[in-house]
Amino acid sequence: MTVTTPANTRSTLAPPPRPRRRVSLEPYLYLLPHALLFFLFTLYPIGYGLYISLHRWDLLNPVKAFVGGEFYRNLFTPGTPQADFFWKTLLNTTFFTVISVPLLLFASLGLALLLHRPIVGRTFFRAVFFMPGILTVSVMGILWRWLFDNQIGLVNAAREVLMQAPPIPWLSSEGLAWVPIVIGTVWWTVGFNMTLYLAALGNVPLSLYEAAALDGATPGQSFRFITLPLLAPVTLFVFVTTALASFQLFGQSLIITGGGPSRSTQSVIQYITEEGFTNAQYSSAAALGFVFGLIMLILTAAQFGIMARDVRGGETA
Repeated sequence: MTVTTPANTRSTLAPPPRPRRRVSLEPYLYLLPHALLFFLFTLYPIGYGLYISLHRWDLLNPVKAFVGGEFYRNLFTPGTPQADFFWKTLLNTTFFTVISVPLLLFASLGLALLLHRPIVGRTFFRAVFFMPGILTVSVMGILWRWLFDNQIGLVNAAREVLMQAPPIPWLSSEGLAWVPIVIGTVWWTVGFNMTLYLAALGNVPLSLYEAAALDGATPGQSFRFITLPLLAPVTLFVFVTTALASFQLFGQSLIITGGGPSRSTQSVIQYITEEGFTNAQYSSAAALGFVFGLIMLILTAAQFGIMARDVRGGETA
């Protein structure tokens, strides 16, 4: 005997109701202070600076005439002061970067290799080389301006005593004026990079050097095939950060040489500051700042692209 069940009496299990998702405001409340500060001190100044660069800005005239890209076109119009001085100072800054970055890399690596060895007074010398980095740029600039002063500088005094040579006009000669700026910058910032290299050297396994020595490798070969490859990530990081910092040259050239002689040591940031606060050309200074910022953004993107490619290459290997 077959018992049939009517279709309407079949019970089906309905899926349980999905719980209503509650939106918590707590994470947004934590982010709110940073968002407000980011808007007030980053987004708003950028937007306001762009607005200034597109208008003829005059503090005495409440009406700000819209001029579009006039101040940007001045940068690419031969004969205008903006085109002449901006690209000249950008070339000065690039020259300083090209000279100072390799010096900082080699000097910091050399000091780290020397002070990584178990020598007497190692901690003392590490502190000595790191201490200049705690000075402000004004103190550093005054010190090196005095050392290379044309008349009473210690360098010229030493030349006169030891070599019986006349004083060299370091601060008033084109080309020579870069010497105190570059040497002072290396002396001022080499300690930080040295510390990075010391930390990286401390992470290199000693077993690699012992195995290389058993295989008959010389110290030079161990440095070339073990030390340098393992220090490559730190070297790339030091190169990127040092290059970006060098392109922001301002205080050293301002205090040591004042940008002279004949703007030969004036940095691009120094010229932008002069255009805005000395010449009162606020719109032009804003445009200069945005163009230089775009150049720095492209440079930074390229350098981080190199870093990412290096990291991917290391992971693949």
